[in-house]
Amino acid sequence: MRPDGGSMAVAMSAVVALVAVASVAVAGLGALYSARAQAQNAADGAALAAAVATYPPASSSSPERVAGLVAGENRARLVSCACRRDGSIAPRIVEVVVGVEADVPIFGTWLVRASSRAEFDPLRWLRP
Repeated sequence: MRPDGGSMAVAMSAVVALVAVASVAVAGLGALYSARAQAQNAADGAALAAAVATYPPASSSSPERVAGLVAGENRARLVSCACRRDGSIAPRIVEVVVGVEADVPIFGTWLVRASSRAEFDPLRWLRP
């Protein structure tokens, strides 16, 4: 038997371990990227819905409730909503933050957040 007979097994084990670590890292980054895109879509939809709901004649529900429902329909949860009801015809801007849970291999579950702003102008809505 040659003195370097086991070195190839050690080298192959190191290569296999490196490939396994890289695979887990890529899977984790993919999960976070997907959750970020999902959170941004949910935030955009929630902000648009909440903006309209700030004007009482346009919605009977509170803007927070509407934003939470839209976020939930997009498999996200509402974290915050700066969207107060306003009966005036002045334009208003709302901002929402939503979160989506991402299962990251080895590191567990992470809450990925995204925010979005939307403006609603009742005068434009009322004009034909």
